[in-house]
Amino acid sequence: MSRVKLPQVSEAERRRLAPPQELADYCGVPIGTIYQWSSRGGGPKFIRVGRHLRARWSDIEAWLDAQTIAA
Repeated sequence: MSRVKLPQVSEAERRRLAPPQELADYCGVPIGTIYQWSSRGGGPKFIRVGRHLRARWSDIEAWLDAQTIAA
């Protein structure tokens, strides 16, 4: 049996994924908004882990940076 070699992942990329409530708290929005973003395609990129919704912190930060308005 041959072993599958997994790609090397840096420690920063291995951070814990953000659950919906933590993302809602971080962004200061109701949890329902997080689920709307997920179902309608808004917000950061989301990941399904089994039946659970999660987001990578790097995707959250990238999405927030894209939402920045120049004054």
